[in-house]
Amino acid sequence: MAREQSDALIKIKRAAMTGRLIFSDKASVEMEADGLTELDVIESLVSAVAVYKKIRSRSPRRRPGEYLYVIQSTNLDGIFIYTKGKFVRRGELEYFYLLVSAKRSV
Repeated sequence: MAREQSDALIKIKRAAMTGRLIFSDKASVEMEADGLTELDVIESLVSAVAVYKKIRSRSPRRRPGEYLYVIQSTNLDGIFIYTKGKFVRRGELEYFYLLVSAKRSV
């Protein structure tokens, strides 16, 4: 499982560095409430050293077996940020990382 989460973290970081992120309405509202920008979240994802946890989505709108990845990491200003997201496919080969939650971590 550690290798699988390491591979997921690499994919998440690549998505963040190449602009293949999608922010859900919920994530955008949370970011605004906490005074965070998209750049803050990108820096946090790229700075992460590990996936904090991988959880199975329980939403009835999600596909069975779909996973969410939780990352807790700081941005370049040292703000500790909590993100939760999943991989989505748009088109044949292009993957995006959809952030369903992004806020200051407590």
